[in-house]
Amino acid sequence: RTARGFGSSNILGHNHLTLHEAMIQFILLINRQGKTRLKKWFVPNGERDQFRTIKEVSTLIVNRSPKVCNFLEWRDYKLVYKRYASLFFIACIENTDNELLALELVHHFVESLDRYFGNVCELDLIFNFHKAYYILDEILISGELQESSKREVLHHISEMDAMMQQSEQQKKGAR
Repeated sequence: RTARGFGSSNILGHNHLTLHEAMIQFILLINRQGKTRLKKWFVPNGERDQFRTIKEVSTLIVNRSPKVCNFLEWRDYKLVYKRYASLFFIACIENTDNELLALELVHHFVESLDRYFGNVCELDLIFNFHKAYYILDEILISGELQESSKREVLHHISEMDAMMQQSEQQKKGAR
C-alpha cells in the first residue's frame, strides 16, 4: 500500500490498484444536546450506519469532561474534537494519522467559518448550512487538505456568492 492516494502493488505477479484512504473519514458538528448540525463523510457509508455512528460518537463526545484530552480512540480510528461555544467539531481520522494536524484542520475550518459569518454561531449553521458545506468543500476534498489559506477559501466563497446574486438578479429581470 502506498502512503496516500493511488498506487500500484505487485501481489503474486499481478498488478493491483490500491484505493485512496482519506485522512479524515468524516466531519461532524454537533451541539451540546447531541443534535447534528453538519455531517460530511469522505468514505462510503450507508445512511443507517451514519445514523448509528453519529449517535455513538455524539454520546461519547458530549458526555466527556472538558478537562480530558481532545483525542479519543474509537473502533479502529481516532476521534479528534474541539468544542467552540455550544458546538463540537469532530473529525474521525485513521489510527496512524497525526491528531494535531487533524485538530489544526478543525481549527482552520472554524476560523474560516468565523471570517465568513463574523463570529459564527449555531444559528448561522442552521440557517446557512449550505454555506458551511461550501466552506468545508473548499478546505477538504476526499478527506484531504485542499486549501490551507483562509484568504483563498473566502475568496472562492465570495466569488460563489457573487455568482448566486447575479443569477438571482437575472431571474428577477426575466420576469
